[in-house]
Parts: sequence; structure tokens; C-alpha cells
Amino acid sequence: MVSSARAEFAARGFDKASIRGIARGARVDPALVHHYFGTKEQVFEAAVEKAFAPAFGAPDEVAAAERGQAGERMTRFVFGLWENPATREPLLAIVRSAVNNETAARIFRGLVARNLVSRLAQSLPGPDPQHRVELAVAQLVGTAVLRYVIKIEPLASAPVEDLIAQLAPVVQHHLTGEGVPGAPPAGSAV
Repeated sequence: MVSSARAEFAARGFDKASIRGIARGARVDPALVHHYFGTKEQVFEAAVEKAFAPAFGAPDEVAAAERGQAGERMTRFVFGLWENPATREPLLAIVRSAVNNETAARIFRGLVARNLVSRLAQSLPGPDPQHRVELAVAQLVGTAVLRYVIKIEPLASAPVEDLIAQLAPVVQHHLTGEGVPGAPPAGSAV
């Protein structure tokens, strides 16, 4: 049923998706969908959580990385999800639904905050770790939206390894406060 829900949300968006359509895709009675998941919001949350299950392991992977590699590990992990056809479609469905519907955005925001941002922030030393993780996530999500959803060129067709090389130092800076290579030292005149 969760696969059918993701397909329904991807095809119709959150607003137009229906329990009947989800049930039809799963070849079950709509009452069964209600029985196992409840409301459409709860079905969406289950679909999002299942699609993002690999991403929810990221905080442990990034936290385990040496301090100097956290930015690259996180950047590589996020682009790995987007580059994989099996995870790209569910991600596209979730992002499109969250952008167009406040209920979907609230569900998505809650899952990301609970399972990704707060867990990674707990592992970071220094001041304002949650704010720093949110900046890193914003950097990566913004790039992913421009590349995979809006498909702005030349970003959309750039080699993924080039993007990782360019973004990892910025993500590293957000996560650890370490300087961005090639940037002038703080306080210097540009």
C-alpha cells in the first residue's frame, strides 16, 4: 500500500491524491487503507517515512565521520539518494507535494526535523548546532530542487562529482564552522 501511496502522491500531488486511488493502485478496499494508516495525512507520512528511511540513517553516518569529512559524507549521501532512480521518484513526489500543500509540508518538515536535523545536531560540538545543520540541509535541498525538480542548466547536467566537490566544503563549513577553502580569511578586505 505504501508503494501505491507514493505513486498516487507522485502522479496527483497531495491535494488530488485520494484514499480510493491509493487503494485502487494497491488492489485493496479503501477501508483497508484507512484501517492500517488512518487519514490521507497519515498515509502520506508513512509514504514519506518509508521513502526517506535511508536518509534517516545519515546522521549516524555523518556523525561517525571524522570532523574534517562530515561535509563531504553528507553531500555525497544526499546526492546518492537523488542520483539513484529507486529513491529519486519518491523524493520528487514528496518535494512536489510539500511545495504545493501546507499539510504535506508540515508532515515533511516534522519528519526531517525529528529524524535528520535534530539527530545530526546532537552529534555536533559548538554553538547553535541545529541552526548549522539546517543551513547545511538548506544548501543541499536547494541545490537538489534546482537540479532535479526545476532542472536549471547548467546545474541539471553537471557531473555529480563536480557538484559534490563544490558543495562539500560549504556544507563542511555549515556543520563545523571551519573555513571554506579559497575564501578570504575572516576580516580581510576583498
